[in-house]
Amino acid sequence: MSAIAENVRRLMAEMPPGVRLMAAAKGRRPEEVLEAVEAGISLIGENYVQEGAAARSVIGGRAEWHFIGHLQTNKVRAAVEVFDMIETVDSLRLAREVDRRAAEAGKVMPVLIEVNSAQEPQKFGVPAEQVAGLARELAGLEHIRLEGLMTMGRLASNPEESRPDFRETKRLFDELRSLALPRVHLAILSMGMSDTYQLAIEEGANLVRLGTLIFGPRP
Repeated sequence: MSAIAENVRRLMAEMPPGVRLMAAAKGRRPEEVLEAVEAGISLIGENYVQEGAAARSVIGGRAEWHFIGHLQTNKVRAAVEVFDMIETVDSLRLAREVDRRAAEAGKVMPVLIEVNSAQEPQKFGVPAEQVAGLARELAGLEHIRLEGLMTMGRLASNPEESRPDFRETKRLFDELRSLALPRVHLAILSMGMSDTYQLAIEEGANLVRLGTLIFGPRP
């Protein structure tokens, strides 16, 4: 059994009920991603449209594909074609472009709002105080379906420092649910990476994005 397969099986056995494991495949070869899928991964996250397209051409419908990087508007049409969900909607401008391209493709695109929960100026994402307003705008777009929130959390030497970020994002998630917005189906709280996923789960994440723990360090 390969190291990737061993990692996948160990991590899947450790996941609590109701928590889904995503293989974050940034910079990984399609063959590595295929190993993860063959070991049981059913959800792949890609940061770049071109890498996602290359991997999906090898693996196809054996996994669900989420876009988890910063999405530029000129890449939206390709992203809508390649991915099953876009997790990083962080502006109304981007959302409208996703809606337009999804309409052209004859589909409704599931999306998450990316929250800048750590309030770091160098990070992408929506400030906490703007999340509800953006969600209301997304509710009015016919070819987008808002399904939850995503956050990165702060980069810190001590993973525990990310806990307030995850807690705040869970608070926003619950607040949005209480609004009962039309055409919004809040089910996904995507938080936590290889160094913080356990904290994220403790704070309510039901989707975690693991790269290094599955594939090992990048070359």
